[in-house]
Amino acid sequence: MSVVIIGGNDRMISEYKQICKEYQCKAKVFTQMPGNLKGQIGNPDLLVLFTSTVSHKMINSALKEASKKNLSIARCHSASSTALKSILSDHFIVS
Repeated sequence: MSVVIIGGNDRMISEYKQICKEYQCKAKVFTQMPGNLKGQIGNPDLLVLFTSTVSHKMINSALKEASKKNLSIARCHSASSTALKSILSDHFIVS
């Protein structure tokens, strides 16, 4: 399983990855807009958008790519670890 997280806080990247690891998921985290975001997203099982901490341009780019690839999207206004755990528990089973 793989997850791409768009947005969030720079200091939380390692915590986001650790939480995803608990759900047996590999995670890519983009808190800043890279030059070729659409090329780096890949084909994850879930795309998580933390809308409070990301630019409109980055959200639009991610949503455009997600619609092309028919990806599952989860949006959340909060970028907390609890919000990520809630999203992952809705989509994946922890063992």
